[in-house]
Amino acid sequence: MGLPLVPLLLPLLLPALLPARCCEPPEGSAGAVRALSARLLGLAGDPTRDPDPAVYLALRLARQHDPGLEQRYLERLQDTFQRPFGRSLQGHGRSRWDTERSRSAAEPPQTGRLALYLLGLQAACPPLGPHRSLVTWLKYYLEEDWTGSRQQGHPITSYYQYGLGVLALCVHHKRVREEVVRRLLTAQRRGKLGHGGNSVDTEAVLALAFTCLERRRLVGTELAAELRVAAHEASRNMAKAQGPDGIIGNIYSTPWALQVFLATGECQTEPAFGQAMAALLEQLDAFGSAATMAQALPVLHGRSYLDIASMGCGEEPDTLTPLDMEPLAEVPGNKKVQLVVECPLPWCYDLKLYDRLVPVPAAASLLDVLQAAAALDPHDFRFHTQDTPQGPFLTEVLGLEARQEKRNYWQILTAPNTPLQMGIADYRPQDGETLILRLSEW
Repeated sequence: MGLPLVPLLLPLLLPALLPARCCEPPEGSAGAVRALSARLLGLAGDPTRDPDPAVYLALRLARQHDPGLEQRYLERLQDTFQRPFGRSLQGHGRSRWDTERSRSAAEPPQTGRLALYLLGLQAACPPLGPHRSLVTWLKYYLEEDWTGSRQQGHPITSYYQYGLGVLALCVHHKRVREEVVRRLLTAQRRGKLGHGGNSVDTEAVLALAFTCLERRRLVGTELAAELRVAAHEASRNMAKAQGPDGIIGNIYSTPWALQVFLATGECQTEPAFGQAMAALLEQLDAFGSAATMAQALPVLHGRSYLDIASMGCGEEPDTLTPLDMEPLAEVPGNKKVQLVVECPLPWCYDLKLYDRLVPVPAAASLLDVLQAAAALDPHDFRFHTQDTPQGPFLTEVLGLEARQEKRNYWQILTAPNTPLQMGIADYRPQDGETLILRLSEW
């Protein structure tokens, strides 16, 4: 007589039915994590800074709070988002929206920005039910984001923002059309999510969205099984992307990878989780801006964005005091940085397109170096960046644009061949250092 079927199936069913267990950061890290929380709280209390929903999410997912400051920050967010998104899309009519879009055709849909705000509303205590128009706008953005770029076969913004949109709707328990979800599944399966840290960020957001849809039973049984497989495949990809130093992708994408291990429950069994957490704690000094701190804090408190959907609203102790950020110390003098632009691709007319020594102040970042080069050679050196949650991202140099559909990107290296692990606004090159901007394929 065979063994009973139910006991055999139970271990397979449990991961789908139970929420992921919390994996805490290692002992001895509490002081550093609390200090980072206090620093972010200090930045959040600065009225001269524009409110950022990702900052609010990080404050809410932390284990220490300043309820009064968090409430004031939420009110500032509401003021910011009420004007563009508080009105009804149907009330204004589609033609009115198209007219407004035609006036600023260069502006892509604000999918990711609105998605983060909706996640923030759910993270409030008690959660603030979104105005119906907010959900309608986000669903509309998801359609505009995709249909506006059918020829390229990818969203106008990015798969990262598109995934955030699906995650936000799921956390608010809103169903998403199967076709929308399958777009993301197909992109993951075909390896269209980008390169390096960008790929890690994007696949992590998609894995969170997949896990949320499956756990909240917002899709059919067959699709739920596919999403579960895809989320665990993403977790394996995170582990494969880990370097010998424990970093996954780069230091700023590592927190996203940790969110995947937390959300899927694999933080209990995957060795890459502990190694990545140790690497993150060793390099906390790299997280100096509000945007990067907001990325790191949730996982340092053992949380992922999926925890927003089940946050309790008990009495929250007022135990965190804002820590004012000291301004960067003035570094006297100047330095010179050798800036090189390379294009090793077959269709480029030359390998080395630009090579010049750029003088800048001693405290200058790589972004400052690029701006100085553009001021020195306005006809010979041009560049463009795109704002992302991680800071400005280099998209075009000397008129050569990195294009997702062409599977290329601007890789930044320190000579002779070491990829940069920090953003262009955060990295401060040394005097005499050679920096290479190389158009590369992935």
